[in-house]
Amino acid sequence: MFEGKRIGIVVPAHNEERLIARTITTMPEFVDHIVVVNDGSGDRTLEIVQGLASGDHRIDVVDHETNLGLGQTLIDGYQRALELDAEVIAVMAGDAQMDPGDLPDVLRPITSGTADYAKGNRLLVDDVRRQMPGYRFYGNAVLTILTKFATGYYHVIDPQCGYTAISARALRAIHIDEMTKGYGYNADILTRLNILNFRVADVAVRPVYGEAVSGIKLRRYVPRVSWLLSKLFFKRLKEKYLIRDFHPVVLFYLAAMVLTPLAVFLGGWIVEHYLVNHRVSVPTVTLFAIFALFAGQAACFAMWIDMDYNKHLNAQFGRPIGSRAPSGGAEPAAGEE
Repeated sequence: MFEGKRIGIVVPAHNEERLIARTITTMPEFVDHIVVVNDGSGDRTLEIVQGLASGDHRIDVVDHETNLGLGQTLIDGYQRALELDAEVIAVMAGDAQMDPGDLPDVLRPITSGTADYAKGNRLLVDDVRRQMPGYRFYGNAVLTILTKFATGYYHVIDPQCGYTAISARALRAIHIDEMTKGYGYNADILTRLNILNFRVADVAVRPVYGEAVSGIKLRRYVPRVSWLLSKLFFKRLKEKYLIRDFHPVVLFYLAAMVLTPLAVFLGGWIVEHYLVNHRVSVPTVTLFAIFALFAGQAACFAMWIDMDYNKHLNAQFGRPIGSRAPSGGAEPAAGEE
């Protein structure tokens, strides 16, 4: 147990025969359950895990005969951890890229009651730019911006980090079985948490890059996840600001979405007309200026209102981003079942 809470760790593993033993054997003693989900590995991953399980009662093995993907792997791991009555459930991948020394910091926002979900933030670590491969750093920056809009957690950075912890209460409330099955699951979870007004904390974790080889191809990953984030953005607006409670922020976003393409179209027409006729009427330019001005204002007001409405969900609210959560005495996390 850790700070009076039963701790479960979900370890997704696909062809991790080189690193899975290191991942499991370095788990801190306070971990109560280690749920290893073998996702159709074609190597000795399952054999190694079963061997370790014979000497460690904490290890529980979930085996997929075929590869079902990371999303389904996490769903099955989370559900098994709930069945084992874990009160706080963390995720540590089987490729040994998550430092077990950071686990107490990832768990503490949950066990202290400061937040219901905590996620690692590798960008808070000194000299991270040198440690993190360049393509990951810049791809991460793009997806971070898009994720802020999609999920409503504007304080969250490094959303692609899979080192996370969640309370059993929040996990049951967000219907994890309906989560996105492929990559982008982390943004899906954040969106579900935001709709139900759960508090989220960012925690500094050390990036570890060594023997593991990432299977992510950014050329396909970034466009695919960007499309998912767009869908999550509209889902959040509908669920949070229309169905559960009406809020005028929807009208500002709608105005920006309508006026922006009109301004772009009219601006393009003005440029083309000027190049051909070398003159443009004053009313046309005035109309373009009005569209562009109101589109910009609507977008800025929408973002400002959205950020203000969700700022209480920042578990670091009132403290510097990335600071450690207090070890006790915090107010209960917000959230609705």
